[in-house]
Amino acid sequence: MKKLLILALVLMLGACGFQLRGAAQLPFKSLYVEGGGSALGVDLQRALRYGSNVQIVDSKGEAQAVLQVLGESREKRILSIGSNGRVSEYVLFYRLSFRLHDGKGKELLPAQPLELKRDISFNDAQVLAKEQEEAMLYRDMQGDAVQQIIRRLNAVKI
Repeated sequence: MKKLLILALVLMLGACGFQLRGAAQLPFKSLYVEGGGSALGVDLQRALRYGSNVQIVDSKGEAQAVLQVLGESREKRILSIGSNGRVSEYVLFYRLSFRLHDGKGKELLPAQPLELKRDISFNDAQVLAKEQEEAMLYRDMQGDAVQQIIRRLNAVKI
């Protein structure tokens, strides 16, 4: 009975069109990543190397496309202040812009800005924990930005 139920669930899941995302099929075979902070560059290269069909090369000359990270910034703003006059929440921003070109002057994807934000509560009694949480949120936003970059690269037409 259990096997029949599991089989029915698998068939229903397949019938709804669900499928795993799989590796990105980028329209170029080799890519050079230029710029970006060390952590972003490492994450980006790792995600492209293991999550796509593209080969990451070490020089522009070998690459069919060049991904240029134009800028990356982080910002922390006060979101709310409590009744005691102290900050109770912050909003964190992670901004990134990039473009894709062929290395010979042809623009494949014009400058693309990305902005991600997360809210974080603040408590004076937990300063160290909140600093770690803030760092974790920035890492999470960086990972989300890498996935967005790959999705945008996937949509490029050559």
